[in-house]
Amino acid sequence: MDEKAAQAPTGAPGSVPAIVVMGVAGCGKSAVGTVLAAALGAVFIEGDRLHPPENVAKMARGEPLTDQLREGWLDAIGERIAASAGHGEGVVAACSALKRSYRDRLSGFCPQIVFLYLEIDPATARQRVGNRKGHFMPASLVDSQFAILEPPAADELALMLDATRPVDELVAAAIRQLRRS
Repeated sequence: MDEKAAQAPTGAPGSVPAIVVMGVAGCGKSAVGTVLAAALGAVFIEGDRLHPPENVAKMARGEPLTDQLREGWLDAIGERIAASAGHGEGVVAACSALKRSYRDRLSGFCPQIVFLYLEIDPATARQRVGNRKGHFMPASLVDSQFAILEPPAADELALMLDATRPVDELVAAAIRQLRRS
């Protein structure tokens, strides 16, 4: 799982695009997103903080969210991305964005979003989630995320990286790929 681009992101050279760091629980979205945003001088949006309390409670009970329950959450993330982009700010958001329809919904708020897909295998994801402290997402939900995962297709603005690599390597690889566009 080396770095690869589904489609090279477009944009003016040196511009800071809107980026959504995506993937299943445990892939490192928040860790990579935080460091990437800092490196780019961009705003960071933690998607988990935008879940309504009902969604958090459902997941904490080990119940996966439905597409309908995700709609308002995706809209909240999309609105934050659009607001930052509308103010000329670079923005990096952490959001699972597991299905094409979820990514399309987010892109409806900001068409030039680049998705940074952190690929990881189920066993590693379960182990990482199981080792987290103080997070509402139990390891029992990892398999449900893989069950609905639709990796970005070749026609999507997406970069794919091996999430088992260290955060600094992932951020450096993402920046290299973004600068090539």
